[in-house]
Amino acid sequence: MQIFIGALNVLFLVGEIMTDSRIKAVMNFVEKNSRVADIGADHGYLAIELLKNSIASYVVASDKNAAPLDAAKKNIAAAGLNDFIDTRLGDGLKVLREGEVDTICIAGMGGALIVEILNESPTILKSAKQLILQPMNAIDKLQEWLKNNGWYIADIELAEVGGIIYEIISAVKNPASVAEVTKKSKSPLLKKFYLQKISKLQRVLDEMSKSPAAVQSEKFKQIQNEILRLKKIAG
Repeated sequence: MQIFIGALNVLFLVGEIMTDSRIKAVMNFVEKNSRVADIGADHGYLAIELLKNSIASYVVASDKNAAPLDAAKKNIAAAGLNDFIDTRLGDGLKVLREGEVDTICIAGMGGALIVEILNESPTILKSAKQLILQPMNAIDKLQEWLKNNGWYIADIELAEVGGIIYEIISAVKNPASVAEVTKKSKSPLLKKFYLQKISKLQRVLDEMSKSPAAVQSEKFKQIQNEILRLKKIAG
């Protein structure tokens, strides 16, 4: 998600280390000179790249586990960026102060967990201007939460890592500046992305097919319909 000019720019990265293509996709959404929170920073690679490329002016890099945060501190020191990256041990947005950042980025974790993290810190969210989110699953649930809580999806980018295609969402608060148009529809990865989703859903159906009761369930029918819909889109 991208942040607009305003009080807060928080970039939250929660979860696994993001590899190059995902880091680049996230970086492309961050507005220049933003104050960013890299939550779940792990080894601190995103925070470092944001400053090395003169995108962020300041970064809070946090992780709820001491070991990865120690690794991040070493990498940040090696890059000579101690004066620009504040490392903090803590969980989710709770490490932040209201109005401290503009952009929040949470990446590399399940969509349901991202929603939980966002719900836990309404005051911090209120002062933020942009969210950049990369869910590992439950994307529909996350998108529904955004729309129900005053966040507007400004763009969605696709990034491929290890043969898996990920969605990176940029969400903002200002609907007047956003037309909810995405780059995803233009991405060369789009067809492969839909085929991967179809394959995943088909595996679920195959497993459910082993149970007569599951086959008769509403969920089974919903998955069948979703597979048909995605096949139509993929062409």
